[in-house]
Amino acid sequence: MSLAAYVQYWRINLLTMLEYRANFIMWFFFTIMYHGVALAALYVTMRQFPSMNGWDFRQMFFLYALWMAGHELHNTLFFTIVSVPDYIREGRFDRFLVRPLDTLFQVLTVPQQIVPDGLVLAIVTLAVATSVAGVRVDWIFVVFVPLIAMGGALIDLGISLMVATVSFWFIRVDTLRWVVMSLEQDFTRYPISIYARGVRIVLAFVLPFAFMNYFPATYFLQKTDIGLNLNPSVGLLTPAIGLTWVAVAYAFWRVGLRHYQGTGS
Repeated sequence: MSLAAYVQYWRINLLTMLEYRANFIMWFFFTIMYHGVALAALYVTMRQFPSMNGWDFRQMFFLYALWMAGHELHNTLFFTIVSVPDYIREGRFDRFLVRPLDTLFQVLTVPQQIVPDGLVLAIVTLAVATSVAGVRVDWIFVVFVPLIAMGGALIDLGISLMVATVSFWFIRVDTLRWVVMSLEQDFTRYPISIYARGVRIVLAFVLPFAFMNYFPATYFLQKTDIGLNLNPSVGLLTPAIGLTWVAVAYAFWRVGLRHYQGTGS
């Protein structure tokens, strides 16, 4: 039943996107500008510092592209989770509780116009970055890169779900979400080896954004991890890390549901 509902959800999204093609084009150009500015800033930085702990611009381009793939896959499939605080604050969350489907599934499939422009751009960017960085494309790359992108999306989902669940108690979590989002967008652009040890530990084990790109990139670029001195093959654990985070976050979500008492105007 859930699978049929999910298929129908994407059918509605596709029809909506086809009906509003101008909006798709507009968002596509906005997405290009957003990531283009980020990469341009990275390029300017690397012009001043040609190497950061052994990483040059081409390798950091690949680092960014790996993060982009997971992040944009999350935005395509799971972005509606960020609306949970709004649903709770406005009293609209209660409708999910009286329906027969899982509440989280319902939140993730709220009908809206999902534009996969970022995912399309991410795939193209990753292909270009792979070529520019000289990454060897073998069977491990072909098999694991899509899994790493999905793992990265699940890491994003797990962390976003944790933040959303906090709203069952505090309702407004805008500041917390902004802090987490800033940590991800600012700290994943560079190898974690350039940060203090405390930051490295946070990015690897507390909010494991490093598994979205740093550890996988270290493996595929055949580099040595000097950030935490871990075996580069830990980069292949991203799918498992993502699944673990979602499982823990979902358990926390269930606890939050039991404590939800309703609110609204």
